[in-house]
Amino acid sequence: MNYREESLKKHAEWKGKIETVCRVPTDSREALSLAYTPGVAEPCMAIHADIEKSFTLTRRWNTVAVITDGTAILGLGDIGPEAGMPVMEGKCALFKAYGNVDAFPICLKTKDPDEIVKTIELISGSFGGINLEDISAPRCFEVETRLKKDLNIPVFHDDQHGTAIVMTAALINALKLADKRKEDIKVVINGAGAAGIAIAKFLLDFGVQEITMCDKFGIICAGDESLNEAHRAIAERTNLKHVKGTLADAMKGADVFIGVSAPKCVTREMVLSMAEKAIVFTCANPVPEISREDAIAAGAFIVGTGSSEFPNQINNVLVFPGLFRGALDARATTVNREMMIAAAHGIADCVKEDELSENYILPYAYDKRAHDCVANAVKNAAIKSGVCK
Repeated sequence: MNYREESLKKHAEWKGKIETVCRVPTDSREALSLAYTPGVAEPCMAIHADIEKSFTLTRRWNTVAVITDGTAILGLGDIGPEAGMPVMEGKCALFKAYGNVDAFPICLKTKDPDEIVKTIELISGSFGGINLEDISAPRCFEVETRLKKDLNIPVFHDDQHGTAIVMTAALINALKLADKRKEDIKVVINGAGAAGIAIAKFLLDFGVQEITMCDKFGIICAGDESLNEAHRAIAERTNLKHVKGTLADAMKGADVFIGVSAPKCVTREMVLSMAEKAIVFTCANPVPEISREDAIAAGAFIVGTGSSEFPNQINNVLVFPGLFRGALDARATTVNREMMIAAAHGIADCVKEDELSENYILPYAYDKRAHDCVANAVKNAAIKSGVCK
């Protein structure tokens, strides 16, 4: 199947992937009087007296806003908010299908961080959570940080943390098969945008000790005056030996390569230079950093990609439906590190020890067990870490 051509036909046929469904009777005077005026005045006044009742007397308890400014849509870049709507609608459909969360696509016609933050703050009273999506770096860091500080509902930037969580889940199971410990491995991350930096931070919190970050100019090293603020910050926590050079230099002897970067930037020779039982995760879409076939031919032990065409698809859809289901059920006021690490373990644990293989390190995106497992793990972590109402 030519997925691109067929998808365009289907989108014209569907005319949207989500819709509003009425949950209450409206077919009589009594029904209207309960759902609308005059009866509706009573819940209005109850919420006015106690705003927390907006979570028990309206659908707010189960709603998430999926918000973009259209600047980093898939691998397509800055194509604008309207062009980003098919992706946001798709995301909302997955929220409902896998987490039974009612999600709404909101595409903002601004790239100004102040306007983005202000707009989200103004509409936040209608939602139980905020999912930031496809907002380019570095503005995405500022937007998320400010919103997490100002709002008392979960705020989650999926491109950063969803990617980091599912990547860590894949690594947990890959390391089991390779018989390696997270404390001992050398990890190379190529791509120092929102996803790459978030993965590095998350892996450090998870217990990985040696990480080298690379961008299109090569290894990122502390002290380089050309680095932007985000790169300077991550440089202080990675490449502690202050190695300089190219991506090829960084990959020599590495146990793990994680690519969230650009097509065809990794060669067979680079993979050959890695350590025994090398783990290669290439997630550039639609064309990966190196093809699965070439990576395996060069000696990679386990290969994961961002594509559903191959085994070991590393896909954020394993994260966000269950994560928000768990956070909403716990009435969490934020998404913290404990909840995210619990999500990673929840995904990894869905693949049982006797099921694990080089071609099956993650559950499939449509595996309902995985989403339930993540939801339960996140809910319990939220309760245990004390961020619930």
